[in-house]
Amino acid sequence: MVNKSILVGRVGQDPESKQLETGMVVNFSLATSEKWKNKAGEKQESTEWHNCKAFGSLADIIHTYVKKGDLIYIEGKIKTRSWEADGVKKYTTDIVCHTMQMLGGKKDDTGFE
Repeated sequence: MVNKSILVGRVGQDPESKQLETGMVVNFSLATSEKWKNKAGEKQESTEWHNCKAFGSLADIIHTYVKKGDLIYIEGKIKTRSWEADGVKKYTTDIVCHTMQMLGGKKDDTGFE
């Protein structure tokens, strides 16, 4: 079986880091967008936001070099976790990164290409 996600997108905010007993963890959001024209020829755009996290040496690299608006390539696995708050079970899905590459590219006024 395969659980692999490959994303190229812009970082939504500066990564947040925490030091755990087992090492560093960073959390950040990544926006992926697609653009197309509808049947009427009007430009359309859809953006998906992904919760991402990294551990260990990759977390150290992301913490040091990655900032809001950066275009990056990541590979990782999809991980869903749950918890209970006020008697309600809540869920979130993260991309647990194991590879990251910083990419170039000019940004427009919104921070996106």
